[in-house]
Amino acid sequence: MAEANNFRDHLPSISDTGNKRKWIYPQIIKGKLFRYRDKFSYALLILLFSGPFIKLNGEQLILLNVIERKFVFFGVIFWPQDFYLFVLAILTFMVFIVMFTAIFGRVWCGWACPQTIFMEMVFRKVENLIEGDYIQQQKLDASPLSAEKVLKKTAKHTIFLLISFLISNIFLAYIIGSDELIKIMTEPVGNHVTGFVSIWIFTLVFYIVFSYIRELVCTVICPYGRLQGVLLDNQSIIVAYDYERGEPRGKVQKNTSQEHLGDCIDCKLCVHVCPTGIDIRNGTQLECVNCTACIDACDMVMEKIHRPSRLIGFMSEDQIKTKSAFKLSRKVYAYSVVLLILVTVLSFLLISRTNIETTILRAGGTLYQQRENGTVSNLYNAEFVNKTSGDIEFEMKSDDPETRIEYIHKENLIKKGGIIKLTFFVIRPLKSIKKYKSEIEIQVYSKGKLIEEINTNFIAPPNL
Repeated sequence: MAEANNFRDHLPSISDTGNKRKWIYPQIIKGKLFRYRDKFSYALLILLFSGPFIKLNGEQLILLNVIERKFVFFGVIFWPQDFYLFVLAILTFMVFIVMFTAIFGRVWCGWACPQTIFMEMVFRKVENLIEGDYIQQQKLDASPLSAEKVLKKTAKHTIFLLISFLISNIFLAYIIGSDELIKIMTEPVGNHVTGFVSIWIFTLVFYIVFSYIRELVCTVICPYGRLQGVLLDNQSIIVAYDYERGEPRGKVQKNTSQEHLGDCIDCKLCVHVCPTGIDIRNGTQLECVNCTACIDACDMVMEKIHRPSRLIGFMSEDQIKTKSAFKLSRKVYAYSVVLLILVTVLSFLLISRTNIETTILRAGGTLYQQRENGTVSNLYNAEFVNKTSGDIEFEMKSDDPETRIEYIHKENLIKKGGIIKLTFFVIRPLKSIKKYKSEIEIQVYSKGKLIEEINTNFIAPPNL
C-alpha cells in the first residue's frame, strides 16, 4: 500500500513539535465532482437562508424555539406534549445516520454539512478571491508586514465578519422565528437587548470558527468523525485509494520501462487539495470528510498520463482487495429493519396526532352528587391544548343522548398554541346506571367535525 510512515502519530494541522498550529492551504481543482458539489451546496444554502422566511400553514418552514418549547417542521407545530414524537424522530434520524454511514461513509460531512459548505464554498472562495491561490496565500502569510498585506487581510476579515453576521441572523431566525428577528433588526436596540447581544455572540462564534478553527471542527471537535470508525466495515463505500492498482509508486520517466510500477506517480496532488491536509493513500482516516477533492485531482493526473481514472474513488475495501462487486453487509440489513419499524411507528403516530390534546379527569377528592330530579353528576377537570397555528372553536358532547354536560365556566375557543382549563359536571339519569363505576365517552367537536374522543370513569349508586 503506502510507504511506511508515522502519519497516525500526528495531526496534519499541528507542527511536528506539537506546540504550533500548521496552517493548511488546500489547492482548488474544479473537477467534475467539485462542480456537482458546488451546485448542490448552493442549493442547500438557498434552502437554509430562505427556510425561516417561507410560511406554511401560517408558520415558518422550520422553527426550533427551545426557549418557548415550540418546534415547527414544514408547517406542523410540536409542543412539549409531543415530546415523545420528538424523541422518536431523533432516534429514527440517528438510526438513519448510522445506516447511511455504514453504507456510504462520511459523505454527509463533505457534501451536506453546514460547516463544510460554508468553509469550502463561501469563506474559502472569498479568501482565494482576495489573497490568491494556495501558493500566493502561503507567500502572503510568510511575508513581512506591508501595506498590501494589511489591505488584503483587513478586506478578508471584514467580509468574513459580515458573512458571519448574516449567518448569525439566519441561525437566530431558526430559534426565535423570523418575525421576532425582524423586530430586533427594525425596532430600537433598547427593546431587544438580549436578542441584539445574542446576534453578536453568534457572529463572533461563527467568525472564529471559519477564520481560525476551520478544519479542526471536523478533525477534533465533531464527534461524528470518530464515530465513523466504529460504523465502517470492509463493505462500506468511502473515498479510498486503490493501492492494488497504484502501488508501487513511481515518477513517470521518459525512455524508461514503467511495467514494475503502479499507476500512482506520487505527485502528491491528492494531498495538496485536501482541506484537512491528509494523504488519502495512507488508508481510512477520521480526518477524511469525503469531500472528493482528491478524486478530481487524481482523475486529472490520470487523464494527463493516459491511464484509467478513479485510482482514487468511491469504493469499499473488499472492492479494492478482491475486485468483487459492491454488496451490503448484514448489519446494514439489520439497521434497515430497525429503521423501517421506527419510521412506521413514527408515521402512524404523526397521522393519528390530533389538533387538540385533551385531558379529562374526575375532580380529585369528590364523589358523585345525587340531584332531586333523579339524576346523578360527577365533577371533572379538563385541559385543552391547541397544537395548530390557528384558533380553534370547540364543543364537548357525550355519545349517550341521555347524558348532558353542565359547565361551571364555559369556554369554546382555544387561541393558537394556547391552553385552557375547564371544570364541568357530567349529568346522567340514575335509572340508567347499573353499576358503581362505569365508562363514559366525551367527544370533542370543532365546526361540526369530531376531532377527539376521550374515555373516563363515572361513579354513581347503582340502580338495582
